[in-house]
Amino acid sequence: MSESTEGVRLQKVLANAGVASRRASEDLITSGAVKVNGKVVKELGTRIDPENDKVSVRGTPVQLDASRVYMALNKPIGVISSMADEYGRPDLSQYALRSDRIYNVGRLDADTSGLLILTNDGELANMLAHPKFGVTKTYVAKVEGQVSSQEIQKLLTGLELEDGPMKADKAVLVDSNAFESLVEIVIHSGKNRVVRRMFEALGHPVKDLVRRQFGPIQLGPLKQGQTRLLSKVEVGALLKAAEGKTTRAPRPRVKPSAKPKPRGNRSGA
Repeated sequence: MSESTEGVRLQKVLANAGVASRRASEDLITSGAVKVNGKVVKELGTRIDPENDKVSVRGTPVQLDASRVYMALNKPIGVISSMADEYGRPDLSQYALRSDRIYNVGRLDADTSGLLILTNDGELANMLAHPKFGVTKTYVAKVEGQVSSQEIQKLLTGLELEDGPMKADKAVLVDSNAFESLVEIVIHSGKNRVVRRMFEALGHPVKDLVRRQFGPIQLGPLKQGQTRLLSKVEVGALLKAAEGKTTRAPRPRVKPSAKPKPRGNRSGA
């Protein structure tokens, strides 16, 4: 951060980023709630370089690049987690904004529905998908048969899979009868089809699987095939998760974006 007169006033940067009005941003600065490059800044005359300086408010990073797009998608069953499927199957390109190069953060199997994050922030997408940051994912699985409390404990203590041991961060039996059970399971692994393989190892094949949460972002009431833009609070929580820090899940926005129209005719499943 330069001490010269170059750059943009901090309160203007915060206002442009949608954090608060210019006046409210000034109050945030003078109260010590704003950090620039990790240091508290209270001077209203402070100027920063929005392209290179990192700003946070009350510990939550602020995205200063207005061109960045962050979306939540409720991926339907049958859609491939790719922006261009080589076999012509339905993919994520139909949900991307035409003016942006959108990336999906991680993947969901074709036969799994639920939350996917789409963004043109490639660096963030790579960080959130990297196993070392331990970003958790919450799923609700409907499985065959009656899952016992002992089997829930096995999910927590660990199961031996073909590619090594695996355990859940959290597992809760939501409902159960003689024919099927509903289990909420939280994992941070990015291994392929790992939730399905864990239940298969228990002898309870998955009948239906939905991802309800990715890191701090919740699916909420979003219907299959719908997208919504993440709120400023949600984006800040995602940026914080990319730093390896945990934060309370913000309440998801209810209003979805307009359902995009598929681009062209595609053959395949």
